[in-house]
Amino acid sequence: MLRELGFATMDELIDRAVPASIRLRKPLKLPPATGERESLAELKAIARRNSVLRSHIGAGYYGCVTPPVIQRNILENPGWYTAYTPYQAEIAQGRLEALLNFQTLVTDLTGLDIANASLLDEGTAAAEAMTVCFAARADATRNRFFVSDSCHPQTIEVVKTRAKPLGIEVAVGDERTTDFAGSGIFGALFQYPATDGEIRSFELDSLHAAGGLAVVAADLLALTLLRPPGEWGADIAVGSSQRFGVPMGFGGPHAAYFATRDSLKRHMPGRLVGVSHDAEGRSGFRLALQTREQHIRREKATSNICTAQVLLAVMASMYAVYHGPAGLRAIARRVHAQAQKLAAALARMGCAVSVKPVFDTIRVTVDSSRAILQSALTEGLNLRALDDRTVCIAVDETTDDLTPILRAFNAGKDPAFSIDEIVPSIVYGAELARISDFLTHPVFNHYHTETEMLRYIRRLEAKDISLTTSMIPLGSCTMKLNATSEMLPVTWPEIGALHPFAPVDQTPGYARIFSDLEQWLAEITGFAAVSLQPNAGSQGEYAGLLTIRNYHASRGEGHRNVCIIPQSAHGTNPASAAMAGFRVVAVRCLEDGDIDLPDLRAKAEAHARDLACLMVTYPSTHGVFEEGIQEVCQIIHSHGGQVYMDGANMNAQAGLCRPADIGADVCHLNLHKTFCIPHGGGGPGVGPIGVAAHLAPFLPQPGGQGGQVSAAPYGSASILVISWMYIRMMGAEGLKNATETAILNANYIAHRLGSLFPVLFQGKAGLVAHECILDLRRWKNFGIEVEDVAKRLMDYGFHAPTISWPVPGTMMIEPTESESRAELDRFCDAMISIHGEMKAVETGAMDRANNPLKRAPHTAAAVTADTWDRPYSRQTAAFPAPWLKEHKVWPSVARIDNVYGDRNLQCSCLPVEAFVEPSSD
Repeated sequence: MLRELGFATMDELIDRAVPASIRLRKPLKLPPATGERESLAELKAIARRNSVLRSHIGAGYYGCVTPPVIQRNILENPGWYTAYTPYQAEIAQGRLEALLNFQTLVTDLTGLDIANASLLDEGTAAAEAMTVCFAARADATRNRFFVSDSCHPQTIEVVKTRAKPLGIEVAVGDERTTDFAGSGIFGALFQYPATDGEIRSFELDSLHAAGGLAVVAADLLALTLLRPPGEWGADIAVGSSQRFGVPMGFGGPHAAYFATRDSLKRHMPGRLVGVSHDAEGRSGFRLALQTREQHIRREKATSNICTAQVLLAVMASMYAVYHGPAGLRAIARRVHAQAQKLAAALARMGCAVSVKPVFDTIRVTVDSSRAILQSALTEGLNLRALDDRTVCIAVDETTDDLTPILRAFNAGKDPAFSIDEIVPSIVYGAELARISDFLTHPVFNHYHTETEMLRYIRRLEAKDISLTTSMIPLGSCTMKLNATSEMLPVTWPEIGALHPFAPVDQTPGYARIFSDLEQWLAEITGFAAVSLQPNAGSQGEYAGLLTIRNYHASRGEGHRNVCIIPQSAHGTNPASAAMAGFRVVAVRCLEDGDIDLPDLRAKAEAHARDLACLMVTYPSTHGVFEEGIQEVCQIIHSHGGQVYMDGANMNAQAGLCRPADIGADVCHLNLHKTFCIPHGGGGPGVGPIGVAAHLAPFLPQPGGQGGQVSAAPYGSASILVISWMYIRMMGAEGLKNATETAILNANYIAHRLGSLFPVLFQGKAGLVAHECILDLRRWKNFGIEVEDVAKRLMDYGFHAPTISWPVPGTMMIEPTESESRAELDRFCDAMISIHGEMKAVETGAMDRANNPLKRAPHTAAAVTADTWDRPYSRQTAAFPAPWLKEHKVWPSVARIDNVYGDRNLQCSCLPVEAFVEPSSD
């Protein structure tokens, strides 16, 4: 490959591709690389330092049973966890169907009209709900958001963090004594059931009469028994689906949910799966209302679409499919019965148990909470202290034996009676009891044996392209190998079974993992400190900007609110800046893709007094190592601003250069890109930030000044072991070699395809970084759109590269270091073959409207139909390359009609009749 590019050695290539002024001239100070077995043994020894006690802490995190058929075939299955966000709908129908099931589950249980395809966690979902209420308020002078003091404490903290940069005042109090009239409140958040377990009935008329919207954070399992929020006036419902078969994992990842009334659907954050039809008349799924995508709305976006937990939403939906409505009710009734039995037994023992209605959590007044918690520890239990004299006990699906809890309240002695004597009452009064049906769709009432469930999961998996099938060459998304050895620790009990608020002396193993990662990432980036809390790249962006904002405020410069962003920036950048309360000022880019330095200087000078920061991606979004990056940083610093570097392209830096050395003050890292956490079909992700020393005090971290951006102290803690394993196995030399190989692979593709599809941006040496942009714009003159090429690639067995971004009519290709030359050549051969089809259209040899590109992708149903009315052969349609005769992935639907889907919005499961095959007549 090097010889074909004209280089004798890898060093020669890198010396030409990466500017000498930013090169790291010393090896990274990381532990030496170790093998898979050695790394797993080392991590296992660390993880064993954690103590896995039975948790009765609750507060939004509960023990649950992950059905083995779901654990093995989804959570541990690369066919599910290595897939990409379902932007190419035709080869993502399996994930999209599972997400539609998730949306149906949520709308059914909450009693609301529409739900999205998941958010990050309950705290951030509540904060998103606040911003929806803020955006939808009729009176722009209203700036107060009420939060019930019965909400989970971590939720309150995240809401406060998100409110501050938007100028929203958060009022925490008791809704039962609050007068909403004339209060300036535009919305209110309530917990159902409350954090202490009480189930309150809410009177929302006064809030609505005052012009406010009601947000309810509700427990989905409880809603199988309790009256749903939508039936008693809630406008929005949020919460976590964690207890639907997703391990606690010391805080994540878990899929949050967000549901709302139809009137608010266009304000709804995140992704939304909808139903449309394809070119052959079948129903098909796709992401709906994509005008909300931040690449289009940019600084006008009220949310960031990269806030999803797809893999975990899929697991939760499959949990509901497997158990069905009857099974879910049975689980909920058993949980509630255990809580009732426990309350009755403690009362019989003379304890002061609250008599308020509950679902799974009871509240006990004691002489000393500390003494009770200590007594519980001797029984192998963790309870929760609300204050010095109040203890809460949560039971869950895994709670079998209540006796150890009773012993904790009885000086270690068994009670004088048998707990089996207690017959619990599990009937709620009419005011609270659910009477409406839910999950009536056949998908939730069919797959209740493991045989049927397994086949359903596999059937959906077969409809998708993942890294198990072929390379996914998405520019800016780094779809690289997620090694099996890195994934194994995720489901170890010492990693997956811990509650995020377990006592710190029970989690030294996690503390060591966090410490290692923080140190290693700081060394790789050159920064002084790292926060692991942000649980998505979008959250990392937001946290980094918030850190800058808080730093300026600490210096009496809170007026600095201008964020300069190049026009080529990721669409997430302006969306995050707007969420952080910054005013976005755009800077032009030159024809070669570089930042226009004179325009940058002019904008920095014009806004010098209010300049807060610059957001810049490096290598640039155009896939080039800009020579002037250090000058860019200097310009911003000279006017009192900070430099935020988007770390999406860190796969071109690791081991070769470092953001801090270049001049950045803060950088977020996508651990789900450079550091091997899999994309999971569109989530989970982890987006930690590294900062220079002067910003370290303002990092989001437990007990820090930076506030809380995620509900759990360490975000999606359980998947951090993936990146720990990756760095431990690679070592400094391995990371450097991976980066060099990624750059080689990108330049190899640019070399092979550049004569057919011009490479739009190149560095001064005629080279690209780790990705390249191919220009297809001239083909529009012949009726061929870049989307046609993307859909045609499906017929060759490939997921398309990133299309029409950052430049419309282009493809951005990132091969990563994980792909062999054979796979790179196979992709290039497919593109060359497609180019031949495009030339045939150009010359008139193929019809302009009826050709393999415009009719792609081709389904098995179309190719095997009795009639074939297309002016090209079935062989050309379905088997255009020789490798397809060995293995063929058939798109399960033809091209989806996006416009029809948005005009006829349907975002929950369709009736069975909708899936009847169209007539071939």
